[in-house]
Amino acid sequence: EVQLVESGGGLVQSGGSLTLSCATSGFTFGYSRMKWVRQAPGRRLEWVSSIDRDGTTYYADSVKGRFTISRDNANDTLYLQLNTLKSEDTAMYYCAYAPGASNIGYSYTKRGQGTQVTVSS
Repeated sequence: EVQLVESGGGLVQSGGSLTLSCATSGFTFGYSRMKWVRQAPGRRLEWVSSIDRDGTTYYADSVKGRFTISRDNANDTLYLQLNTLKSEDTAMYYCAYAPGASNIGYSYTKRGQGTQVTVSS
């Protein structure tokens, strides 16, 4: 069974940083495209970033230059480094398993329970 468990969210001031982690199991992580998506209250799901098995990365324009996606294939873990956070980054962040999905966009096969990021201004 595919399992995805996010951690690392929290409350941070505008301009601050956080590192999100996603521990995975139940599939061959090193061969899988992975994504981060987010959803703010009252808003639709938004794609944030993707990483291919070869390490190629993709970012939404809203986070490009501020967020960094990475993966540790030895430990089946996905990361998202969030820098220069803004109030509009406040959302629930989800790690997503996305084999066969497009390299951009919020399509995926399964996502985790999420970790909340709240940015205070």
